[in-house]
Amino acid sequence: QIPVGTDIEGMNILGLVLFALVLGVALKKLGPEGEDLIRFFNSFNEATMVLVTWIMWYVPIGIMFLVGSKIVEMEDIVLLVTSLGKYIFASILGHVIHGGIILPLIYFAATRQNPYLMGHSEHRGALCFIPPCSVSSSATLPSMIKCIEENNGVDKRIS
Repeated sequence: QIPVGTDIEGMNILGLVLFALVLGVALKKLGPEGEDLIRFFNSFNEATMVLVTWIMWYVPIGIMFLVGSKIVEMEDIVLLVTSLGKYIFASILGHVIHGGIILPLIYFAATRQNPYLMGHSEHRGALCFIPPCSVSSSATLPSMIKCIEENNGVDKRIS
């Protein structure tokens, strides 16, 4: 028996990430000759962030119309409201438990500092506004990058 490999449909994300890392290292190694391409990629990244920010502002309107069309199609509005209310309550409870208990415990275990004092004089103030209407982490990326650069003083190359 000779084993036969099979093709898997989809993108080769690992290959793309590895290529990007190697290209970044190669451009930095070039020194002044690679600076033009590095500036191009930085400008392209900034333009992409602006586009994502614009899209984030219009996503709630699209979601409103999608939900509105489903509400119009519903026959039993009371069932919809009770089901939606239970879902919203469970979602909020999950966010409160995760954001108010689990994440602070992880922060405390890693730093041995009080996580509820973030933003006071002894900390750089990491608490930032993350748009609540977006589900995708790529949609919140511009806000998170701005937050860690401005409030936490993280170098732009790292963020």
